[in-house]
Formats: sequence, structure tokens, C-alpha cells
Amino acid sequence: MNPLRGIALKLVSVLLFITMSAMIKATSDHVPAGEAVFFRSFFAIPVILIWLAWRHELKTGWRTSNPFGHLWRGLVGTASMGLGFGALAYLPLPEVTAIGYTAPLLTVIFAAMFLGEQVRAFRITCVAIGMAGVLIVVWPRLSVLDGSTNPAEALGAIMVLSSAVFAALAQVFVRKLVQSEQTATIVFWFSVNAALLSLVTLPYGWVIPTVEEAALLITAGLIGGLGQIFLTSSYRSADASVIAPFDYASMLFALLFGWFFFDEVPTLTMLAGAALVISAGVLIIWRERRLGMARARQRKAMPPGT
Repeated sequence: MNPLRGIALKLVSVLLFITMSAMIKATSDHVPAGEAVFFRSFFAIPVILIWLAWRHELKTGWRTSNPFGHLWRGLVGTASMGLGFGALAYLPLPEVTAIGYTAPLLTVIFAAMFLGEQVRAFRITCVAIGMAGVLIVVWPRLSVLDGSTNPAEALGAIMVLSSAVFAALAQVFVRKLVQSEQTATIVFWFSVNAALLSLVTLPYGWVIPTVEEAALLITAGLIGGLGQIFLTSSYRSADASVIAPFDYASMLFALLFGWFFFDEVPTLTMLAGAALVISAGVLIIWRERRLGMARARQRKAMPPGT
């Protein structure tokens, strides 16, 4: 294990994913979300195949014993991606990023509901704090009845929240899949399924992108594939509890991209809500790390053969 290497790989993956989102956002005024999902997924596949070949896993990396598990993960994951890409047309990049942090919080709830995982008072409290932060971020966008909010912005907020729900469900399916499937297999089949499922939206307004838009979309797909590889590699180098908090570096990158490329100035309300959500997520990760260390000490202290 090499924690510093794992953290570095994680930060690179976060930067790549935010860069990908910025490229999708740059095309969102003209290119429908379903079409963006296709480019993001289809052009990630060659990158993943090259990675599998480099790891000498090309013959086994695509083999699966649970095709229906991959299908369900693909359905909810593709829905999450499409809704998230669609929201980029209506909301600033940092705001979409902040609301997207709802997904790990919801994963805690869904894991208890569907996987029978035990959720103690500490995690429930953290989830409640995080949800309060999300409410602070989205409330200004949902105040449409008094005419103070653009209905398109309200739609964008609803889309991001829906995206987070589907992302959390996708994580539940992934937790089931990792019990029998390789990580590379899960990554490969998600890209394949997402590319195929995105074609369902073909009759609903796909356009011929300009040369510049096509370049951005193809690059977004390639970068998305690279980001997935760096993310997977980071978990091979360090424990999840060590590198998971660096997910929240995406807020810093989103703020910088939004400021320099889209002239998006974050509001104090958005920053305050995002700080609450991030704090809740970090507390959950910290608590899980402490519990994991305690369980490891207990196992070492047990007499042999017990």
C-alpha cells in the first residue's frame, strides 16, 4: 500500500471528472444530455480496453457471471449521468457539484434499506446534517412560487437531486457486484451499457454537433475513461477511508472552472450549504475509519482458533 500515491491518483481522477463535466457543460446549450452520455460512454471504452490490455486482463476483464446485475447498475447509473449532464445546462458547475454530494449520504440510507447494513445514530445524524446542507443549496432554486427563481433553474435542481438518488442506487448495485465481479469488469460493462442505453434518447432531439462540440464531447469521453482508471488505481494503492475525503476536492476544482470558464460566481448560501454537506461526508468517512481500525484491533486481540 502507498497512501501518498493513492491520494495523488484520487486527486487526478477528481480533476479529470470535473474537466469532463466542464466540457459537457460547454456543449449543453446545443447538445442534448442523452447524446452527451453516448459520447462520454462510447469514447471511454477504447481507453478502458487499452488499460485492460496493459494489465494483461483483456481476456478476462469483460467476462461476467452476473449480466443482469450489470444491466441494473447500467440503468440507474445511466439515468444518473443523463440527469446530471442535463442539469449542467441550467445551473452553475459548482452548484451541480455541491448538490451531487447528496449521493454518498443517500447511499448510507439505501445500504441500510436494501443491503441490511447497520446504521447507527452517528451516521444518521451526519446524514441529517448533510441533507440540511443540500436543502440550503437547493432552496433558492426551488422558490418558484414567489417568482424569484427561474423555472429552468428549479428544473436543474430537481434533475441534480434525481441524479444523486440514481447515483446512490448505482452504488448499492456496485456493492453487490463487487462480491462476485472484478472492478475492471464493472467499469467496462457500465460504459458499454451506458453507451447502448443512451441510444434510447436518439429520437428525442439528437443534433449534429459542431466540430468544436464534437471535439469537446470526444475528449470528455476519453477523459472520463482515464478518470475511471485513475480512480480504480487509487483504491489499489490506499484504503478507501484514506482517499475518500479527497472526493471533496472536486468543489475547489468546480469553483475554479466555473469562475474562469463560465463566469460563475458562487453565492454565500451555496458555499455554506456545500460546507455542511462536505462536513457530513467527511465525518461519516472518519467514523467508518475509526470503526474499521477498532475492528482490526479486536481481530488481532482474539486468541487463535476463536
